[in-house]
Amino acid sequence: MLDRLQSIVDRYDKLSELLCDPDVTSDTKKLREYSKEQSDLQEAYDAYNEYKSVSEQLADAKVMQNEKLDDEMREMVKMEIDELSEQSAKLEEQLRMLMMPKDPNDDKNVIVEIRGAAGGDEAALFAGDLYRMYTRYADAQGWRTEILDASVNDLGGFKEIIFMITGKGAYSKLKYESGAHRVQRIPVTESGGRIHTSTSTVVVMPEAEDVEIVIHDADIRVDTFCSSGAGGQSVNTTKSAVRVTHVPTGIVATCQDGKSQNSNKESALRVLRTRISDKMREEEEAKYAGERKSKVGTGDRSERIRTYNFPQSRITDHRIGLTLHRLETVLNGDMAEIVSALTIAAQSDALDNGEQAM
Repeated sequence: MLDRLQSIVDRYDKLSELLCDPDVTSDTKKLREYSKEQSDLQEAYDAYNEYKSVSEQLADAKVMQNEKLDDEMREMVKMEIDELSEQSAKLEEQLRMLMMPKDPNDDKNVIVEIRGAAGGDEAALFAGDLYRMYTRYADAQGWRTEILDASVNDLGGFKEIIFMITGKGAYSKLKYESGAHRVQRIPVTESGGRIHTSTSTVVVMPEAEDVEIVIHDADIRVDTFCSSGAGGQSVNTTKSAVRVTHVPTGIVATCQDGKSQNSNKESALRVLRTRISDKMREEEEAKYAGERKSKVGTGDRSERIRTYNFPQSRITDHRIGLTLHRLETVLNGDMAEIVSALTIAAQSDALDNGEQAM
């Protein structure tokens, strides 16, 4: 592992030289390529330099420990060794994580689909809460969100909403959100004050690029219709909404939130391309599902992954046993602790299964 880390440091330093080279700075393509490569190496570069510094300090402290010291100085050196040893162990674990094979989809934008499942209007309202949670989290990350399609119920919730989140690392942070989310609360439609349980499902997919999934015109059927609002009422009289069907797979994508038929068709094709890619990835992953199941999830999107309990202001992720008693702040987009815990659990699981490259 240390040899690989040193090669990263060498490459980072070489890139620093290249980025100062006039031949590179005058070439936009090379400049962008080298800048991105160096940015990708930054975290490992910084962590390894810190690890080397701590290791040198630890070695010096151990040498000092063998010298003739008074009791007070010896105790101080011992404390320093203990602190540096703990710091070194943490950095070594961090470096092991950084050396794991990276998911090639991690830096991609995502398309998120949220649907009200069991619970009727209450499930649709909860789908709206989840949409707000993800968009506020995206805002905090500096990402951009765009609604591609939505079906609103009479109470202002979503029977279904499909939206894109654009920003570096979006998939890496949101990929563990797919699954069934359960809510326990007194619905606004409940006059007796009884707590109900409802569910909404979330699917997070990395956006497929044109070069990954090629869709031929001969393989699709395009239908147009009038956009509709809550309750199915027509909100315009022009056929701007678009439904695109991929005939070979039967996969369908619909978009009606754009201002024109062309923009809706373009968005529908983005969703369609991503759904086809996601189906192919699911089929590939299914081959290995019986061999290993991650603690973060089996990949089954019907799996209940999280419960949001309003009476106790409690949110529990069932996959890793994480419970937080600050439901409101999480639903307002403060998801960092959950995202971090799920990422660490997935990385630990990969290490336990020997997937690290060292």
